[in-house]
Amino acid sequence: MNMLASRGQLRASFIRWALFTVPLIVLLGFLAGQSSGPDTAWFANLAKPAIYPPPAAFGIVWTILYVMIGLALALVCAAWGARGRTLALAVFAVHFAFNLAWTPVFFGMQQIAAGLLVIALVALTLIAVTALFWRVRRLAGVLLLPYLAWVLFAFALNYQFLQLNPEGGQSDTRDGAVERVRIGG
Repeated sequence: MNMLASRGQLRASFIRWALFTVPLIVLLGFLAGQSSGPDTAWFANLAKPAIYPPPAAFGIVWTILYVMIGLALALVCAAWGARGRTLALAVFAVHFAFNLAWTPVFFGMQQIAAGLLVIALVALTLIAVTALFWRVRRLAGVLLLPYLAWVLFAFALNYQFLQLNPEGGQSDTRDGAVERVRIGG
């Protein structure tokens, strides 16, 4: 017998991991979204690209994607002894830190250009994560493909926000919502 674990044991390991990773990923995504968001005068005053979806779409899409990310992560976590597992998990941790940083950078710091840099890092690291997850468990890589598509869309959307708002929305004082005051020399 050359099996380390039965199918039932492998399934149980995946379920245990999924019960941990899915809520964790959803919670972290939720908390990042709550730290700052589109409900500000700054964002309301930005020119919106034509491809900007209805605001309700973001919560729905991200919830589904975070569940899929958590399931992909659980598949890799449960793959004890798989070649490349440790590297895949390490690169994922770096990638997910970039993912969580985008909302505070774009909305919290109101930095469209910096947000574009962060989303570019999200996309690049996600390509690496997808390839690494694919090598460990093909299904884990497949589960990340919709996420990759959404991140590429988010990159295009962020780029268009920058094109339409080259000053980052900071110099638009037409309605008085944003005002700069210089104190001192």
